Amino acid sequence: MFSLCESATIGRREFLRVGGLALGGLTLPELLSAKAEAAMRGLPITDKSVVFVFMHGGPSQIETFDPKMSAPREIASVNGEIPTSLSGVTFGSSFPQLATWADRMAIVRSFSTGDGNHDIKPIVSRHTSGANLGSLYARVAGANRSHTGMPTNVALYPRSVDDSTMPAIKQFGDFESTGPLGGGFSPFAPSGGGSLQESMKLSMPMTRVDDRRSLLSGLDRLRREIEAGGILDSYNGLRQQAYDTILGGVVDAFDLNQEDPKTVARYDTAPLVRPESIDKKWNNHERYADNAKSLGKLMLLARRLCERGCGFVTVTTNFVWDMHADVNNATMEEGLRYMGGPFDHAMSAFLEDVHERGLSDDILLVCCGEMGRTPRLNARGGRDHWGNLAPLMLAGGGLNMGQVIGRSARDASQPASDPITIPHLVATILHTLMDIGELRLRTDIPREVTRAATNVSPIAELL
Repeated sequence: MFSLCESATIGRREFLRVGGLALGGLTLPELLSAKAEAAMRGLPITDKSVVFVFMHGGPSQIETFDPKMSAPREIASVNGEIPTSLSGVTFGSSFPQLATWADRMAIVRSFSTGDGNHDIKPIVSRHTSGANLGSLYARVAGANRSHTGMPTNVALYPRSVDDSTMPAIKQFGDFESTGPLGGGFSPFAPSGGGSLQESMKLSMPMTRVDDRRSLLSGLDRLRREIEAGGILDSYNGLRQQAYDTILGGVVDAFDLNQEDPKTVARYDTAPLVRPESIDKKWNNHERYADNAKSLGKLMLLARRLCERGCGFVTVTTNFVWDMHADVNNATMEEGLRYMGGPFDHAMSAFLEDVHERGLSDDILLVCCGEMGRTPRLNARGGRDHWGNLAPLMLAGGGLNMGQVIGRSARDASQPASDPITIPHLVATILHTLMDIGELRLRTDIPREVTRAATNVSPIAELL
C-alpha cells in the first residue's frame, strides 16, 4: 500500500487498486467502470441466462432419451424404458423424475457431435473459436454486470460446492479458455481448496475495511493534486458500488448457506449414491462419488447465479459418463446406477425450482456431452465412443418445449432426419442470449462472436 505522500505519482491503475478489490485478476472498480461504459452504449443482449450442463465423458443416447426397446438386445437400453408426460415418448428408466417434465423439455434425437473424441465440445471448440461459449457472450455483455458486479460468465466444477472432491478434469480441454478474446472474458471459476469465496471478498476484519474507507477518503482530498483530466469524475459511485458488491450481493450469491435449508435438501444428490456402494475395482470410482456429492448443489448454485444476473453458467460433471466397462469405467448398467439417479434428481430439482420461481422462460437449461456411445454393447457390457449420434436435452429459455426433435436410425447409430450439429446448438444458445439483429449492426463486436451466432441457423423447431 502506498502512502499519501506518494500521491503525486499515483497513476489511474494504482488509484483504482486502492482497497485490493480484485475479481478474476482485475480490480472490481475497473470491471464496473468498463461495464458501465458499455451499458451507456447499449448492448445487443437479452435478459435471459443459459445453464450448460456438460456431461463429461459422453453419455449414451440410448440409455438416456432414445431407449430403442424394439431393437435387438445388444442395442436396446440396458435399463429399460419409462413413459413420459409426452404421449408415446419414453426415456431410459434411470430418469423417472425427468420423465414427468418431458412436456416442458425438448429432446433432440438427431444430434451429431461429428466425432468420438474426448474433448469439451461444444463448450470449447473450433465452432466457438477456441473460447468457452460463455466467453463469447461475456465479450458482448461485459465481464460483469454494471449495477451489481455479478460475473456474466461462470464455470462450476465439483469443488465449487465441495472442497473434498477431485480437481477439475482439464486434460481434454480448458473450460476457461477465451481463444482470441482475451483473458478478461474467462469464466469466473470459484473452486478449489475450500476457498470458494476468497477471491470474491475482502479477507480482513470489518475494522480493516473501515481503515481502507478512511484511506480512500484521504485520497479524495488529494484529487485536486492528481492531473488526470476526467478520469476520476465517476469514481466515487463506482468505489461505493465496489464495496457494496464485495460485501453484499455477489458474495451471497455464491453462498449456499444463504439458501432455505429445505431447498438445499431438495437439490442434494449426495444421499443417492453412497461411496461405500461404488465398486472400487473401477479406477474412476472416486469420480462417481464426487458427482453424487456435488451435482445437485452445483445446479442450485447455478440457479442462484442466474437469478442474480449471471448470463452463462458451465456445470461440468468431472468425466463420469465414459462407460466402457474397462479398468477405469463401469458397465452401462452399473454406471447408470451411479450417474442416472443424481442426474435425474438434480435436473428435475432445477426445473421444478425455476418453474416455481417463475424463471422457466428466463433460463435455458442445456444438457449434453462431447459425443454419444456405440449402438451395440461391447463384450464387457459397456459402450464405446461414438460421434454420429448423441443425446441432447433442452428446457426453458422461452423456447418451444414439449417436443421431440428429429429422428434416429433404428439402431441409434445416426440421424434418420436432418442432423442437428454443434454449430446449430451454439447458434441456438447465442440467439437466446443476444439480440442477433442488433448484433449484426455492431462494428465493435469481434467476428468470432458474430460468426458463431450467424453462420448457421439455430434449431428451427425451438424458435
